[in-house]
Amino acid sequence: MQRTVKTAVTFTGTGLHGGQPVRMVVKPAPAGHGIVFLRTDIGQDDALLDARIPARWDTVVPSKLCTLVANEAGVSVSTVEHVMAALAGCAIHNALIEIDGPEVPILDGSAMPFVARFIAAGTVGQDAAVHAIRVLEPVEVREGEAVARLEPAENLEIRFEIDFAEAAIGRQEKVMSLANGAFVRELSDSRTFCRQSDVDAMRANGLALGGTLENAVVFDGDVVLSPGGLRYRDEPVRHKMLDAVGDLYLAGAPILGRYTGIRAGHALTNRLLRALFARPEAWTLVEVGERTGCKLPGVGVHEADLPLRA
Repeated sequence: MQRTVKTAVTFTGTGLHGGQPVRMVVKPAPAGHGIVFLRTDIGQDDALLDARIPARWDTVVPSKLCTLVANEAGVSVSTVEHVMAALAGCAIHNALIEIDGPEVPILDGSAMPFVARFIAAGTVGQDAAVHAIRVLEPVEVREGEAVARLEPAENLEIRFEIDFAEAAIGRQEKVMSLANGAFVRELSDSRTFCRQSDVDAMRANGLALGGTLENAVVFDGDVVLSPGGLRYRDEPVRHKMLDAVGDLYLAGAPILGRYTGIRAGHALTNRLLRALFARPEAWTLVEVGERTGCKLPGVGVHEADLPLRA
């Protein structure tokens, strides 16, 4: 059955791009509603603008550093990938996300703060079946050395590979099934990361002004600058997988398939979804039965699945 949050859950903080703190409230929504953002700061002077933005692959617009969704009126919300990953990882299918600014709070740079609060608040079942997107044929997109691919599998699986010159990152690869609480246990607390040289360049161009050593892992050659170091030896590739979970949930339903990302990012994953939906023969929408449903990300998660640092 579909699920929504049992009670409203509130988050407050600045976004990755800086600016004033925003207040975001994730509220229950009826079955079939999906995930929808609502910009509550759109006032009377903006009455002609539609403040609602569906969190879907076809509302994603090109953006640096993050995933940004926008409606036809140009109203947008950026950095949605971490909260989308948390919703997927907690099996929340329907929610109205009220936000009084243009960017989701970055919090600690991972999905864990969202996940912990969703699990604490609880979810409630709804009298409606879950439908999933079953991948029937391989679909792939490329950009230079970067590759993103979807191919048939019984449940959502992810393989990701990254390769950086910095010795503290290097080449990392991880493969895992997202069945049950795997996302919460193994990926949810992995933080976004960048290189010090990237930080300097972005800030010189007015970007990532809200980024700090507390909400991102910053590397400089073979040194990890962030206090406390890494949460996992392979935290960077785990975070890339976290991002992929959030970006794939913009498909509008859980995906039954194997995702492979090689040096892939937000934009390439969205291109992959567009390529998938452009080929009707490559996918089908199926009603999820008990056997498949028990393997979906987030099904049956509870507080014991949370990383100890939550």
